[in-house]
Amino acid sequence: MNTNDSLYYEKAIEYRDNKNLDSAFFYFYKAKETFLKSNDSFGAGKCLINAAIILNDKGDYFGSQETGLDAIKYFNKSNSSHQHYLGTNYNNLGITSSKINEYKQAIEFYKLAIDFSDSPLDTKVYLNNKANAYRKNKEYKNALNIYQKILMDNSVKNDKDFARTITNIAENKFLQNPNYNPVPEFKKALRIRLKEKDNWGLNSSYAHLADYYIENQKDSALVYARKMLLVAKEIKSPDDQVEALQKLISLEDANHSKQYFKAYQKLNDSLQTARSKAKNQFALVRYETEKNKADFLKAQAEGIEKENHIITQYVFLSIALLVIIGLYLYLNRRKKIHQQEKLLGVKNTELKYSKKVHDRVANRIYQILSQVENTENIDRDALLFNLENVYETSRDISYENADVSETQNFRLQLSNMLRSYASERIKIFITGNEEEIWQKTNHLQKTEIYLILQELMTNMKKHSKAEKVFIKFSDETSVINIAYIDNGIGIQQLSKKNGLQNTENRINTIHGTITFDTETNRLLKINISFPI
Repeated sequence: MNTNDSLYYEKAIEYRDNKNLDSAFFYFYKAKETFLKSNDSFGAGKCLINAAIILNDKGDYFGSQETGLDAIKYFNKSNSSHQHYLGTNYNNLGITSSKINEYKQAIEFYKLAIDFSDSPLDTKVYLNNKANAYRKNKEYKNALNIYQKILMDNSVKNDKDFARTITNIAENKFLQNPNYNPVPEFKKALRIRLKEKDNWGLNSSYAHLADYYIENQKDSALVYARKMLLVAKEIKSPDDQVEALQKLISLEDANHSKQYFKAYQKLNDSLQTARSKAKNQFALVRYETEKNKADFLKAQAEGIEKENHIITQYVFLSIALLVIIGLYLYLNRRKKIHQQEKLLGVKNTELKYSKKVHDRVANRIYQILSQVENTENIDRDALLFNLENVYETSRDISYENADVSETQNFRLQLSNMLRSYASERIKIFITGNEEEIWQKTNHLQKTEIYLILQELMTNMKKHSKAEKVFIKFSDETSVINIAYIDNGIGIQQLSKKNGLQNTENRINTIHGTITFDTETNRLLKINISFPI
């Protein structure tokens, strides 16, 4: 390790220990390049592991995976001095895989972390993480075996570890058998954590107790959810604050629920903005590092070119040959792609008509049924007119969609459609549906958004058992965002084979994105965004 390598690496470690992760990431990448220039692959690997952990902490899980996998090639697995770092790296890869719900992959990474562990304390952590992955993958028996093994291991033991383990065992048994009562273990762990002043552990205990009581003892669940929010603020964990607010939205009365929803929306938006900013910033650091590396290689190549002109000529001849071969392969590939595009065109046509039947006929009929169900005095003429409209649409399904009129105010059309799903049981809350937003969009975007929201409301009415629906529209420079939340049974219980799958096809039509949150905490969250 030369002086510059040492300086950059030590500065990165100092920033990391002081929680200044942005600067730490920058210097780890700078140190990595200097390590490579001095042929120190071990040093470069250590830098990449630290960078991967930072990306994980900042929420860039795919970037963390990519960096961690890249780090492996810089280590010698048979070298005992490298094994600790390999264990750390595989553990981080397991964590990132678990966070993107790839639990089987996470389990394999944790196995590798355990194989390379050189510390009983690290081994216990990796075993606990592996058991958690088994539990999340619903392999409760495997998870319980590991938790009990940890509990019986006396080589490294403290009260915090004991509280964590009995909590995990109780939760695992409850998930395995809904009739099992985990409360005694949960409260035992809570008492230990209160005594140890373990705020991170307390946050976990309050979350578990709130989740357990949420079905049958909402008053108790509400108490623990409030305590969780206070502790989450104290430990400055925005993710846990968001989770606590989600619980409170579901548990509180309408007035307090709306207040918590506003707080949740503000915090969640802030969290997503910070993570997006961090991802872009780290991507820029990686890009600049690779660019500097490319510039260095280019300068080196130019020096070689000046020294040996003959070699350069051979290089050009080789490149020309590769271009000819590449062009030949490209033309063959293009021919195959053209054939595939014809087949895809037929399938897209079939999908187009399927979508039209679903959106223009099925959803419209269900909307009319909802209006009939929730209206005491039915306007017979209006009902006949609507049914006649559905009939005409079904006769010629290839015509342009008539659900959204270009001549009428779109804000009012959209608002009327959404509120038509309201009833004495279902309350609809709409914010941000302003005329200024829709003036920036074209008719295709309005139509697709109208049909997507109509689909979500139809699924809510049919399946979710929701009592509260929150819909927020917001305009951020060149993107329109729509946040949908209801307190029904959650996305896990809904089928995406037809209607909800159709919403993903529709949002792709206007180059947007739609995400379905699986960590519901008694809430269904759907985020929609598309460019203006």
